[in-house]
Amino acid sequence: MATMDGYKSRQFFTLLLNWLSYASTYLLRKPLGVVKADMAKVYNLSRTQLGFLDTAFLLPYAVMQMTLSSFGDKYGPRRALAVCLICSSLSMISFGYWNSVFMFSVLLFLNGTAQSTAWPNAVKSLTGWFSNKQRMTIFGLFGTSSFAGGILGTAMAVQLLSMFAPDMKMIFFVPSVIVGIVGILDYLFLNSPSELGIPDANAELSWATCCVKLVRYCMYMWLPMYLYQALNYTKVQAGYLSTVFEIGGVVGTTALGFVVTRLLQGRAVYGVTLALLGSTVFMALFQYTGDWGLMVNALFMFLAGACNCGVDPYLSGSIPAEIGERDNAQAAATGLVNGFGGVGPIIEGPVVGWIADRYGWTGPFYLMVATSLLSFLIMVKAHRMEQSMKRAQFMGTITAETA
Repeated sequence: MATMDGYKSRQFFTLLLNWLSYASTYLLRKPLGVVKADMAKVYNLSRTQLGFLDTAFLLPYAVMQMTLSSFGDKYGPRRALAVCLICSSLSMISFGYWNSVFMFSVLLFLNGTAQSTAWPNAVKSLTGWFSNKQRMTIFGLFGTSSFAGGILGTAMAVQLLSMFAPDMKMIFFVPSVIVGIVGILDYLFLNSPSELGIPDANAELSWATCCVKLVRYCMYMWLPMYLYQALNYTKVQAGYLSTVFEIGGVVGTTALGFVVTRLLQGRAVYGVTLALLGSTVFMALFQYTGDWGLMVNALFMFLAGACNCGVDPYLSGSIPAEIGERDNAQAAATGLVNGFGGVGPIIEGPVVGWIADRYGWTGPFYLMVATSLLSFLIMVKAHRMEQSMKRAQFMGTITAETA
């Protein structure tokens, strides 16, 4: 009994530390979205230029995720996560001390490269500690780290901006120190079962992940500026109100795990398909009711966040991890899907910036609604393919038994 209690305690500790690790990456992603309006003013940057700063981070984040994720398969997720967070911290600690767009881009590129291995290796770390039966629930809980981290990152950036603006040094210095500390904790304590002497406990997916992430990063990187410029909230109000999307993500991720496990008998693809339909509807309603006031804005922002963000741990976590487990390549498989999905965030910056400059703020929301609809249609196809495969397997079993 004592041994089982110790194992469960270690499972909980591993889940908590992985949750903190991935959540901390957003402390160095979200400040850019919060300070964009100030950067535009201080450095006289257009929205298109600001959009290319998004690409400076998100391009290496996607590409390197596909090429560097196997580092965790070779050297272990503990070392991979530690290196990831410490390098991310070092890349951004001096960001606010520069006034050059070139240096901003270089540092964001290094940050994106460093953070590229965070998700796949956190997934690998968790799969070593939990059985297939447990993982649907565990990844539902772990998936909340993205959105809780976004909330914390935004809130911290808003608070630091209100204290130190227009000086941006501390806005990036403080979260960099925190991320570095979490990286050290990973190296010291994030052991795998094998290190402790304990036995280890498809294409439509990638395209849907690409669409979902494009919409999410549009909201991450541009929502505070939209609320400030288009809906006339104050900077502080816009910063804090934008976190409602991620609050919805926390609730939606947990709720979808419950729905898939308890109500849909583990049919994750079907659950994801329904959630993406909801994302499309609620994103359209958020745009349509933009001038209806704070409560309505917050309601549809929350619902859109719940549906869009809730699918993430399944599209880019538990499903590819299960596929990769057969060849001890959980991190590589997860990195491939999540990395390909990162194509959406790569293009969102300049595309949204150009559309907003040319057509105003309504343009990007038409893009997000259309992209959400596309992700839904892709998952409808994936669900039909899954059902066809199951029928074929069933018929094959009947034929074998008859023979």
